[in-house]
Amino acid sequence: MKNLIFISPNFPSNYWHFCREVKNNGMNVLGIGDQPYDELTDEQRGSMTEYYKVDTLMDYDQVYRAVAFFAFKYGRIDFLESNNEFWLEQDAKLRDDFNIKSGFRTSDMPRIRYKSGMKEYYRRAGIPTARWHMVDDFDRCRAFIDEVGYPVIVKPDNGVGANDTWKLSTDVQLNDFLARWDEHTPYIMEEFIDAEVNSYDAIYNAEGEPIFETGNVTPDSIMDIVNNDGNSIYYIRKRLPDDILKAGRATAKAFGVKSRFIHFEFFRLKSDQHIGKAGDVVALEVNMRPSGGFSPDMMNFAHSTDVYKIWADMMAYDKTDMPLGSHAYCAYVGRRDGKHFVMDHDSLMQKYGENMCLVTRIPQALSPAMGDMAYMAAFFSRREMDEFYRDALAEENVIEVPTEA
Repeated sequence: MKNLIFISPNFPSNYWHFCREVKNNGMNVLGIGDQPYDELTDEQRGSMTEYYKVDTLMDYDQVYRAVAFFAFKYGRIDFLESNNEFWLEQDAKLRDDFNIKSGFRTSDMPRIRYKSGMKEYYRRAGIPTARWHMVDDFDRCRAFIDEVGYPVIVKPDNGVGANDTWKLSTDVQLNDFLARWDEHTPYIMEEFIDAEVNSYDAIYNAEGEPIFETGNVTPDSIMDIVNNDGNSIYYIRKRLPDDILKAGRATAKAFGVKSRFIHFEFFRLKSDQHIGKAGDVVALEVNMRPSGGFSPDMMNFAHSTDVYKIWADMMAYDKTDMPLGSHAYCAYVGRRDGKHFVMDHDSLMQKYGENMCLVTRIPQALSPAMGDMAYMAAFFSRREMDEFYRDALAEENVIEVPTEA
């Protein structure tokens, strides 16, 4: 019997679905987390063969001992996964220490976690990237800015999402950033790209072949949403355009993706720029885990399928026969508490109740990027989805939703 160790099966709150489907496929699911067993939901407990509580997942020695216990009790560990960006490096170290052959190792981290390390592999895939410079001192940063012009984006070279990502437009802002920088944490500076974010989301088998593919569009900058406490919107595409499909597959091949659920982000240029023409696809970053939050559920709603089972089938059988049904757009709106919306919750539900797939509060840990109250709704036409966005965000003076490429 195959063994999967799943790190943090209780958070995010929807991740127990991965565990349940793997267990339903006849594998042992061995959970490691820091929440007391009695505080897990019935669904979470039922999705695992056994659960090992640690005081904190941040303590590597405790997690190591948990893996050692499971390896002694159940034998060889076939997979160790968290599907969570935050734990990717710890996952890799555990695979090293226990010789778990599936998944990335510590030696892979520079190219899949560090934004500067990703550049070479995008080059191998034939996909252009923004010009960049590792933050050092004012004079050398300013020399780079002389080349690319203001504004520039600065962000941690090894960072999660849009955390601590800033747009600098003046020398004063550059000086302020350098004054705050601790000089020990590597930061990358990139030319600003006027674009929307398009993603390639897929599940790959052990042969490096996709067994499921979709993608999303984020019209607004996640950086601006986080820094300005804005509402959050994005949507799962009804159909994945050929250029994103081609770029996603080429990137997966360049990075050697196998046995993984991935979320790759690309820029689609809004205007002609140094890097390309309007409409061109250029690289942003790779994420070797599923798109965050409720995106897996939204993929299910958009394609009438079950990506949790597809991932579990990849684990157990390296293939899937899970069908895709009718295709739709699945729109996400994350509204902020304290804002006055023209259409309140009851009004929104009255008009769009038949379209709503999931309505829920967002956990505090995810709310900076995703809002406080989430609405996920499916629509067969782009026109209907655009109307939903206008109604849900009616407080805003302008809401721009790009036309489908």
